[in-house]
Amino acid sequence: MARKQGSQAAITGPNIRDAALRLFARHGFAAVSMRQIAAEVGVQAGALYLYTPDKQALLFDLMRDHLEDLLADWQPGTDAAEAALEDFVRHHIRYHLDRPDLVFIAYMELRNLTPENFAVIEALRRRYEDQLEAILKRGVAEGVFDVPDTKLATLALIAMLTGVTTWYREGGRLDRDAVETAYWRMARRAVGMTRDMK
Repeated sequence: MARKQGSQAAITGPNIRDAALRLFARHGFAAVSMRQIAAEVGVQAGALYLYTPDKQALLFDLMRDHLEDLLADWQPGTDAAEAALEDFVRHHIRYHLDRPDLVFIAYMELRNLTPENFAVIEALRRRYEDQLEAILKRGVAEGVFDVPDTKLATLALIAMLTGVTTWYREGGRLDRDAVETAYWRMARRAVGMTRDMK
């Protein structure tokens, strides 16, 4: 039987990923079946296996692509540490606010990865964390940051910045620019910068 035009690989593949993303974010990975994903896309359950080996592969692909895109989107400059940290804070918030479902899955569904897939995702996360830690180390060397443990500060800052996705809503009391500025002020204090912002 010929494939329907709407189920061509270039269309159905991305639709399957989008459906998996929505369902994983809404119900959790463990509660979602391949049959539910197929129903969301409007194909037979067996058709999914033309595009993905299994549900684990869908989860892994979503997480890996999210982190690879994040790393590719972040372009560290050669600016002084203070400017580089501000760039990192603002970029992290902007990037994550545009992708709340992916952020939720990337942090909450780690436990559902196979050990092999977890190792890949953890390595990508470390690469991103290393970008921030390098900025903090540079700031300490420049004498503008007072951070006794740059690794701990890195993890704390990323947790704080990522947390904005749990409460921010478009059209709320603060717009995105105001949120970025508020978090930049908090980040400055977290790394021991107490002088007034320009």
